[in-house]
Amino acid sequence: MINALFIAGTDTDVGKTVASKAILQAIASKGFTTIGYKPVAAGCERTEQGLRNSDALHLMKVATQEMPYEDVNPYALELAASPHIAAKHENLTIDYKVLSDKLDYLKTKADTVLVEGAGGWRVPVSDTDCLSSWVKQEKLPVVLVVGVKLGCLSHAILTAESIEADGLNIVGWVANRINPGTEHYAEIIEILESRIKAPKLGEIPYVPSAKRSELGKYINLEPLMEKELAY
Repeated sequence: MINALFIAGTDTDVGKTVASKAILQAIASKGFTTIGYKPVAAGCERTEQGLRNSDALHLMKVATQEMPYEDVNPYALELAASPHIAAKHENLTIDYKVLSDKLDYLKTKADTVLVEGAGGWRVPVSDTDCLSSWVKQEKLPVVLVVGVKLGCLSHAILTAESIEADGLNIVGWVANRINPGTEHYAEIIEILESRIKAPKLGEIPYVPSAKRSELGKYINLEPLMEKELAY
């Protein structure tokens, strides 16, 4: 398996965590060890243990390897806003070296580290930079998550073009049906298949309480297994 994957979304609330969970479950079903990594998360809740992000906790729950929360989510920001705004309010600077050091460490603890992004591809982490710059620095292979709803075609195509323009490899994409009432679903999928130059890893149907469901069965890992030697 690829040692590390970055999960990018076309926007916020498109189901990155749902798709991440499905991929982690699918990888684990093949006998590989996994860790979910949420380097930056805003909108964290205060708990007795400190600030906690629900997406990071979901990744920890489904991963095969148990890791301290601080390793899974090094930048836990309380304000529910863009990471750069939340960090500024908390007088923090998101340091790429911290993100990279954690990733390098996690890679030594599992066969595959799944790195879940925050928001869309160009989400800012400072006044001058975006999280995508760190992904580019790390040369991470990318899986694109498309939340299937009205307007997703433009978002998906623009995001795919932006990732490719950054010189990164989209190794697959996942369709996540977030609106069961979306019309022309099959036609949307057909267009996405023709416009995204990467294999479709799966389609996750609309599932109530999806984060608590078994989703690995919807993911086809074969394209990722074929990419293993390249990474």
